[in-house]
Amino acid sequence: MGSPISPIIANFFMERFEEKALESSVLKPAVWFRYVDDTFVVWKHGRDSLDDFLHHLNSQSSSIKFTMETEVNNQLAFLDVLVKRNGDLLDHTVYRKPTHTDRYLHKLSNHHPSQKQGIIGTLANRARRICANEHIQEELSHLNKALSCQWL
Repeated sequence: MGSPISPIIANFFMERFEEKALESSVLKPAVWFRYVDDTFVVWKHGRDSLDDFLHHLNSQSSSIKFTMETEVNNQLAFLDVLVKRNGDLLDHTVYRKPTHTDRYLHKLSNHHPSQKQGIIGTLANRARRICANEHIQEELSHLNKALSCQWL
């Protein structure tokens, strides 16, 4: 196990790395969001220059190497958000990996009711925070179906 201070040091490193890499880049991303070691970038300069930018990032330090996923069918998953491009607008909803099973605590499990209620509340809050307004009801319906089955 690592030191409790390791995430803080890693974050300081990444902040300095980003500052140096973005300042020295000829072309800059329109959007750059990072959560721990995942980065979401909106690039408006074309695919060829995106590959050059990735090479630029990877030439900044020998201790970190970036990989890249690009959108497929105008959509890209980032953490648990599915970002969809609709022209110049970005739409978003909850993302579940293809292996996701929608299995949560069984309703008859020997857990305190507050734990079971916490799962419901957490999933509903995630839907409200992540989904664009037009997708909230669809996500809540999905949760209702998943939670009303044999689980929870």
